[in-house]
Amino acid sequence: MRLEFPETGHSNETLVAVVLGAVLATVSGVLANQLEAHVRRRERERSAALLFGEVLSTLKVLLESADRIRAFPPAYGPVTRRMLRSARREIDIYERNRETLVDLRDPALRADLHRLVVQIAMPLDGILDSVDDARPEEDDTRDRGFDWMMENSLRIPDLVARLGAIARHDFGHFASSAATAATPQPNRTDQASAASAAALTADASAAP
Repeated sequence: MRLEFPETGHSNETLVAVVLGAVLATVSGVLANQLEAHVRRRERERSAALLFGEVLSTLKVLLESADRIRAFPPAYGPVTRRMLRSARREIDIYERNRETLVDLRDPALRADLHRLVVQIAMPLDGILDSVDDARPEEDDTRDRGFDWMMENSLRIPDLVARLGAIARHDFGHFASSAATAATPQPNRTDQASAASAAALTADASAAP
């Protein structure tokens, strides 16, 4: 009597194909999820770097403007106070978005950024608290706090450059805009007066 065995070759090939397809689908799904997570993390990091870079750039412009205005008496007059309050509002923006600081993957950058903001906010708050009831004899104390604040602000460009590399953004337009705003523009009345004076001088020279 002859025994016949069922053919299993085709079934085995089908099973192998199904298993291989399932493995490939699982691996591709995991890789796709990892890639998507990386892209999202990178976008969050860029957004955080862009936000903090703009905050620091604006803060630097405001502090430098307040420092220039402080040179004209009264040192802590209304214009200086408005500039300092605007600078404090920029720090408020940082504090409201502080949780996004963790999106910056560089721990040294996070520490340097937070340390700088704290070292600027402390003397700034002291100055703002004292100018509400300002007395000229207290200007020396305010000046020391202001000078320390401006000394700390010298570290802003380095941090902005590091943030700009992450955000792939050039924050240089803040400095150029500030330089343009700080450049005194000629007054039309002064130009007319100068032209009239030049004409009178020319007439006087031409007179016998």
